[in-house]
Amino acid sequence: MNQKPETIDQKPATFRRKKTGYFERLEGMPGPVSFSVKRRVNFSEADVMGIAWHGRYLIFFEDASAELGRRCGLSYIEFYEANLRAPIVQLHIDFFQPLLLDEEFTVTASLMWNEGARLNTEYSIIKNDGSIAATGYTVQMFTDGASGEVLIASPELLERCRKKWKSGELK
Repeated sequence: MNQKPETIDQKPATFRRKKTGYFERLEGMPGPVSFSVKRRVNFSEADVMGIAWHGRYLIFFEDASAELGRRCGLSYIEFYEANLRAPIVQLHIDFFQPLLLDEEFTVTASLMWNEGARLNTEYSIIKNDGSIAATGYTVQMFTDGASGEVLIASPELLERCRKKWKSGELK
């Protein structure tokens, strides 16, 4: 039992920040459906040092995700009308460079194909110079809007999206 305590300098060998590819790409299945939005760091999103507060990155991700959902037939209104909810059950962000006050950037949300009753979405935030500010992902599970029960089978709303996706309508 003469093990040295792990220090902050000793990162586990499995620790890796990812710049791309959080989810496995399934062979023979359609590639990701992506949508990007351009943004600027507003005064209310920065701290006193002029750096975008880390909690705002989730909002940046959400801006692109909401637009992607509208384009794919998976908008919040469509969830509501289908009596579905899709709470986030996993969230991860890798930070590479800070975004600064008034800096312009592009946020991309990419819906990844999977066969489950879930949404796997990858995100990237790219600065205007092409460098990566942050990447991340969310996993959302579908639940019944009334009971809150997790759905095992994919809801019709998701199946309609998949049908369009496979036919190439979602580009």
